[in-house]
Amino acid sequence: MQGCSGKLANLTSHAASPPEQPGPGAPASLLARHGARQQVRSQGSRRGRFDCWFVNASHLLNGALVFLGCFCVSCRSLPPLPPADLSALGWQVQQGQAIWKPTRERPELAGELLLATSRSGDFFLQFSKTPFTLATAQVMSGQWQIEFGSGDYFRRGRGEPPPRFGWFQLPLALGGATLARDWRFERTDASFWRLSNQRTGESLEGSFFP
Repeated sequence: MQGCSGKLANLTSHAASPPEQPGPGAPASLLARHGARQQVRSQGSRRGRFDCWFVNASHLLNGALVFLGCFCVSCRSLPPLPPADLSALGWQVQQGQAIWKPTRERPELAGELLLATSRSGDFFLQFSKTPFTLATAQVMSGQWQIEFGSGDYFRRGRGEPPPRFGWFQLPLALGGATLARDWRFERTDASFWRLSNQRTGESLEGSFFP
């Protein structure tokens, strides 16, 4: 199996394909998103082991649509969870970088990872690639919430979060807890870890800064 560090090196050698140009009759919202992507691209990507390639919005939205068809319908009438106060006493915050493969068929996405856990077992996890938020998962006071993008696609519920998503499994894996069926966690070396689902092909691998 190719290690995380080797895969990251391979990803840095691949450039993103140019985005499709919106037609003259495209909606204003699409033109605005296209302009934002072009502006970000003009600034150049920061170089580093994990800054592998630019993630465009179409990859995110397509991946979200695949996900939303793969897990049970939850109560969308629940109010959204309040923003987590990560500066409050009892929260431990870790930051790092990771590679996410949403399904076996989807391409890998590289980005920044933030994980905050509390003594009560609540957690807040966010995966992003400036200027996009790709995925956010949160568990607080017996309620769970997962969002893709800037909240355009989401599900909320009470009780145990759905085991389908690696974002809910990662905090458990890092804490040494038992994972849901089909999930496997391993440390590829002293600092890198990998979480994968043998059935769906979804995987997360990365490391946190010291």
